[in-house]
Amino acid sequence: MAVDEVSFSDLQLHGKATVERLRKSPGQVLLVRRRDAEDLVLTTAARAEVEHKAASVTTQMFVALMQRDPQVRELVTDVLPDVFPWVEFLSREEVQEFVVELVSTMRAADSLHNPTPVVQVIESWRHTAEVLADPVLAKILSSETDGDLGPVERPGTIP
Repeated sequence: MAVDEVSFSDLQLHGKATVERLRKSPGQVLLVRRRDAEDLVLTTAARAEVEHKAASVTTQMFVALMQRDPQVRELVTDVLPDVFPWVEFLSREEVQEFVVELVSTMRAADSLHNPTPVVQVIESWRHTAEVLADPVLAKILSSETDGDLGPVERPGTIP
């Protein structure tokens, strides 16, 4: 999707004209560039609602398929490397665990209208794959320990 861009100062100085650009913009989205802060996306409330509804329906259909048909779960497990190439460093069981956690989280996050937990699950599993891809780290983490190693110090503190 092509996105029209404006500077934050243009939005401030030429508010009406900038909002008019939004109406004419492909996809009705403006990227508002800010020099000293994170960029913003400006869209209409109606457009945001349509996008949310489309994502929600897609999630609901995907979750329903996964819950009803074991072959769909198997297919998703098989195609996951096409979406997340890093799953190659996970075992088959770990990939299946990732799929189950991802689908469960997608369902819960959709009910809250908040995609952040989905991204957290993906990033957590990606970090797991990063560790497993490094033989030294994988060996350290897979070594047996004698139970709890005690409290972990807050980063930046001196024990």
